[in-house]
Amino acid sequence: MRLLGSWGVAFGVFLSGFVISEPAPYELMMVVQVAIWFLFGLKISRNVAPLLAFLMVFNVGGFLSLTVMQDMTGGPLYLAVTTFLALTAVFYAAIIEDGHQRLRLIFRAWVFAALITATLGILGYFHAFPGAEVFTRYDRAMGAFQDPNVFGPFLVTPSLYLMHGLLTGKLAAAPLRAAALMVLALGIFLSFSRAAWALFLFCAVALVFVLLLKERTAAFRLKISMLSLAAVMLMVVGMIGALQFEKVQNLFSSRTQLVQEYDGGHLGRFARHRIGFLNAMEQPLGIGPMQFSKIFPEDEHNILLKSLTTYGWMGFLSYVGLIAWTLYIGFRFLLRNRPWQPYLMIGWIMIVGHTGIGMVIDTEHWRHFYLLLGIVWGCGALEMRWQAAQRKKASSG
Repeated sequence: MRLLGSWGVAFGVFLSGFVISEPAPYELMMVVQVAIWFLFGLKISRNVAPLLAFLMVFNVGGFLSLTVMQDMTGGPLYLAVTTFLALTAVFYAAIIEDGHQRLRLIFRAWVFAALITATLGILGYFHAFPGAEVFTRYDRAMGAFQDPNVFGPFLVTPSLYLMHGLLTGKLAAAPLRAAALMVLALGIFLSFSRAAWALFLFCAVALVFVLLLKERTAAFRLKISMLSLAAVMLMVVGMIGALQFEKVQNLFSSRTQLVQEYDGGHLGRFARHRIGFLNAMEQPLGIGPMQFSKIFPEDEHNILLKSLTTYGWMGFLSYVGLIAWTLYIGFRFLLRNRPWQPYLMIGWIMIVGHTGIGMVIDTEHWRHFYLLLGIVWGCGALEMRWQAAQRKKASSG
């Protein structure tokens, strides 16, 4: 029964790569799973309880913001989605604490989903078959997602998992991992999401850095250095190949400009951030979900500002506390030699990266972000249980 449940969790993660419409199959699958798991005795330990508390306070702040809205159309549904996603983070943390073996299934399902959705995005970008453009938006690959800016970051975690396997695994599996990594890297590139590009670059460098800290033998460091160099050269060759297409070249030239017109123009992204933060200081309860875009040309595109406007001061403080505690958990246990250590390493690096790109994009409805939270908190709970078991063993011995 537990094995069947674990495969159900993996299938749920797999479905997170296919969000063409909402509610997506992922939501339907996870609603059933969460209910069944807790019905059959899945518990929230005291190590996971703070995650639940932070996320619930965050959402309470959101529901309080409804009280200042004159027209609540769409607001309750928006917050219901946030609350549901928050529960998925707690669910993932609880099932990981219940059995660390599920981490391998989760990451492999994520890789499988990413390969399929990335392939769809690539084929769509090059119009490989009639109707393939459904997997693109604004001439940018988006796979089976609604937005290239979510599609690109979704591919980064499985890319990091493959990179970790390349750098630390057996050489016999390297060609297959390298081929899969190339597909995901091309998908990220063709999303033309600057946030995804920055996330991929930062996380790849951070992974190599952490591995060099963890493994201090000269032979291993030489292996890491050589394989990293080979991976960089392979990706550069792939990028050069993609840039031979005029369509790719033109869009790449446009997207590599650091400040786009909608960033620095009148009421552009940065101006909206400044004005929005000033206004938020006078709105303790916020202004309500989806109200910012009715005042300004676009949404907040800053998770801190979004926390203030949609979830009020209470939500903002809860979000900052959640991220700070999550980063602390990962940093504290990052280099411990445990069976779950590679997954914690990847999850923590990704949370750091998402915290960074959250300054220019809204991430609070990204399904994979809550999965990452669950991974880090679940691994943290595993470590606390392991330490408790060691203390008990020492006292009884």
